[in-house]
Amino acid sequence: MKNLFVKIAAVGLLMLAPAIAQAAEGYSTANVNMRAGPSTRYPAVAVIPAGSSVEIRGCLSDVNWCDVEFYGGRGWVSGQYVQALYQQRRVYVGPQYYRPLGIPMIRFSVDNYWDRYYRNRDFYRDRDRWSRGPDYYYRDRDNRDRDRDRDNRDRDRNWRERDRDRDGRDRDRDWRDDNQRDDRQRDDRQRGERQRDDRRGDDRRPDRRDFDCRPGDPSCDE
Repeated sequence: MKNLFVKIAAVGLLMLAPAIAQAAEGYSTANVNMRAGPSTRYPAVAVIPAGSSVEIRGCLSDVNWCDVEFYGGRGWVSGQYVQALYQQRRVYVGPQYYRPLGIPMIRFSVDNYWDRYYRNRDFYRDRDRWSRGPDYYYRDRDNRDRDRDRDNRDRDRNWRERDRDRDGRDRDRDWRDDNQRDDRQRDDRQRGERQRDDRRGDDRRPDRRDFDCRPGDPSCDE
């Protein structure tokens, strides 16, 4: 029976050993952004205040970035802003301390990591572009911004050309209207002058009675 208990305890310790090695306690040394990936170009998901406790879940072997847990959230912080307790003193987390602190070396995959922790984040919808790396994402975004700016410039140029054409048409219409108005005014003046000439002619025309009247004609006395 005693041997049975020993075996069970040994199995339990073996089962707990990997779990113990999966995290180490650390402390932030400054107000630092916790990001969605191991680069300052990934979106920030939280700010860890200076002196806050974090759980270090793993670190990359090629760059000094660590996957940490802070108040139930997960993200990445540069090792130069995280310290851990090693032999009664705090040290900045670096590759030389991973094994002594029980920090596993891990890899980062946008697809797996974001599927697990960031499905409700706005940037998740751009996961496919982010999965190619932040440099690709920003280059693609810059290209899209340049395309949008070019489209805006083309649209502005088209608007200016349409405005210029419309102004030209308006000027032509105004010019035609002015000419037509001048023609009408000239016709009215000419018509008025003819009417005045006709009235002056009527005033100069002799009275028929004076023309037909003869001496001794009784009608001449009227």
